[in-house]
Amino acid sequence: MANTTSETTRSEIPPVKKSIEVKAPLEIAFRVFTTEMATWWDLDNYHIGHAKPVAASIEPRVGGRWFERGEDGSECDWGKVLVWEPPGRLVLAWQISSTWQFDPSIHSEVEVRFESVGDGVTRVLLEHRLLDTYRDAAARMRGIFESPKGWAHLVSAFASAAERAAHP
Repeated sequence: MANTTSETTRSEIPPVKKSIEVKAPLEIAFRVFTTEMATWWDLDNYHIGHAKPVAASIEPRVGGRWFERGEDGSECDWGKVLVWEPPGRLVLAWQISSTWQFDPSIHSEVEVRFESVGDGVTRVLLEHRLLDTYRDAAARMRGIFESPKGWAHLVSAFASAAERAAHP
C-alpha cells in the first residue's frame, strides 16, 4: 500500500535532538531536571498559564502531571509522565498546542536520557518527537523547538543549574 500524503508528511518531521555533557553526577543531573525544574526552566519566557509563574513541576511517577504553578496558586498542565526510570530516563507527554495552550488531544513526547560518562560527568540526551501531532503547524513548531531560544536554551540552563547543584 502506498503512503498517503499525511503519512509522508508525518515521516518528514524529524525529532528535535539536543545533547550536553554536564559536570554533575548522574543522580544529581536527574534530580535537578525532574524535581528542581524551577531552578532552570525559564518561567519568565516559557509558560502558558495566565498568572505569573512561580514553579514548574513534574510529579515523580508514571501518570504524574507536568505543570506550572502561578503565584496565585493556579496550576496549568503541560503534559504527563509516561516513563519514570530514575536516574537514567524520563519520558514526558508534551500536550501544549501550537497556540501555546494545554490540549490533551496533542501528544508529542520529550524523552530525556542520562548517561554517566565518568569523573562525575553526565551526558544528557533530549529528544522531542512525534511532532506530526501538530499537523499543518508541525514544521513551524519543530523550528521553534530547534531554534536557539527553544530546547537549546533550556538544556543549557539546565546544565548550569545541575553544575551549581553538584558544586555549591
